[in-house]
Amino acid sequence: MNREEIITIVNEFLTEELEIDANLLKDDARLKEDLKIDSLDFVDIAVIVERHFKIKIKPEDMKTVKTLAQFYDYVESKL
Repeated sequence: MNREEIITIVNEFLTEELEIDANLLKDDARLKEDLKIDSLDFVDIAVIVERHFKIKIKPEDMKTVKTLAQFYDYVESKL
């Protein structure tokens, strides 16, 4: 799976499941500040990503992920 496919899938569930405006989904968007993703949303994201991509997300790894681009990088690194 390439980065473009990862971005498409991640953005799709962010807009559908978390109802985030697609116009906000830019690489430099900050997850907490710009996209308003809270700790409960992170749990939902982790479950969806783990199920869809068949990877395990470690909570301690997510502490360093601040932007959407970093999240894409994280998923890509686990595949």
